[in-house]
Amino acid sequence: MADDMFRAPIHHGMRALDRSQFAKTVPLTAARVFDNKNISAVRAELERSKDALQQDRLGSVHADPDPERAQAGTKCILLRPEAATGDSPASPHSPTVSSLVTRELISVIPFTLRLDYAYWTYHDIITALLPPSTHAEIPSGFSQVGHIAHLNLRAAYLAHKHLVAAVLLDKNPSVRTVINKTDDVGEANAFRTFKYEVLAGPDDLNVELSEENCLFRFDYSKVYWNSRLNTEHRRLVASFRAGEAVCDVMAGIGPFAVPAGKKHVFVWANDLNPDSYASLEDAVRRNKVAAYVKPFNQDGRSFIRTATAQLAQAEPHGVEILPAKAAKKEHRAAAATASSEPPASVTAPVLRTLLLPQPKVFAHYILNLPASALTFLPAFVGMYPPPLLPHLPPNNPAAFPMPLVHVYCFSTKSDDNVAEGAEICAEIGRMLGFEMWPGRVGEGEGEGGEGEGAVEVWDVRDVAPRKRMFCATFRVPREVAFRGVG
Repeated sequence: MADDMFRAPIHHGMRALDRSQFAKTVPLTAARVFDNKNISAVRAELERSKDALQQDRLGSVHADPDPERAQAGTKCILLRPEAATGDSPASPHSPTVSSLVTRELISVIPFTLRLDYAYWTYHDIITALLPPSTHAEIPSGFSQVGHIAHLNLRAAYLAHKHLVAAVLLDKNPSVRTVINKTDDVGEANAFRTFKYEVLAGPDDLNVELSEENCLFRFDYSKVYWNSRLNTEHRRLVASFRAGEAVCDVMAGIGPFAVPAGKKHVFVWANDLNPDSYASLEDAVRRNKVAAYVKPFNQDGRSFIRTATAQLAQAEPHGVEILPAKAAKKEHRAAAATASSEPPASVTAPVLRTLLLPQPKVFAHYILNLPASALTFLPAFVGMYPPPLLPHLPPNNPAAFPMPLVHVYCFSTKSDDNVAEGAEICAEIGRMLGFEMWPGRVGEGEGEGGEGEGAVEVWDVRDVAPRKRMFCATFRVPREVAFRGVG
């Protein structure tokens, strides 16, 4: 009974949203409390006996329906409709109510509850608007990017898209614009952008959002961003260590690079899209990580090789790991206590604690372009050619650890993803010309890993009913990195 009484009015034929049609009156009874100092005690008794109305988003205490009593501050407590008995509204409907009436704490009165469009949820309104045949999968999921709600409506709901968007806009205060994707990501161009239509609100896709305490500003129509990858961004950045160097080959606007820079990781971040590059530069400045994050706008395949060579040959670069003021204060204190030519034992410890040197080799490479990133892997074959060897620490290529590659890709999905993992490993092996297999990646052969060729396949997220995104992590085999080196 209560479910029917509090259900939104049905308007399956409505084409343009008319919010006034969702006004509704609900006949109830209420306990008029004679003295306001008894409201809390009376309500507690009625709630214990389950006589008080308990309805989502609706409080039980209301002003008295009599205007004069309401003006005087009299309150009443709404009673659940199923409890009413007898021929008169004044009839008590439980022993608890009877006791409260007998003790002259309350009287039972009729109460007309007025509800309107603002009371009902998005799901309530949409269910009342859309035909029953569509109720099995009401469109409720959307990606929010700043003030934008991004829908991907199925064909069955396209005829109702403006109703869906209007209600969604009303029921989500942080949303100002609702759009619907009209093609697959990457169909419009190589930059993973997509075509869209504005369903509600202004055609303004310039957004500002925060992720991992980093602020990003960008035009959502010109760059790639997926808020559902926040967990993956956090997972991978958490694996980086302060002082390591990371090569982010398809960096986008910097969801990996900028948070990594904040934890004192040196990142060379590249993206082919000029708009992504511009937003990346802005994010680097805005989040004050320019000392760690270096943006590039190049082709990813060539960037893997050029960045590797340029880092190895770069002039020494260090970053103060303490705030500038604190660093200067320590330097002044050291200078005040030292002679004009202080011994190394006095000054060296201060300098070592203040500077974090940029490495000569990357510890990680990120390839986040799932549709085609695997095809970039041949760039790692012979990544350390003979002219580069003198620049590689510690002047012994056999000694330093090989970098980890984190490459994103799409595949089918199954209950255990075993077949998908094997297929991904096989494709990585074909690209590198080296046998690869599913296994645990450690620090290197003989240090907890399963040796060269091991690939860890991480299940990232569902993309479509039969499509899933994965991250395959492997250490570049030494034979691959130095192939062709005598």
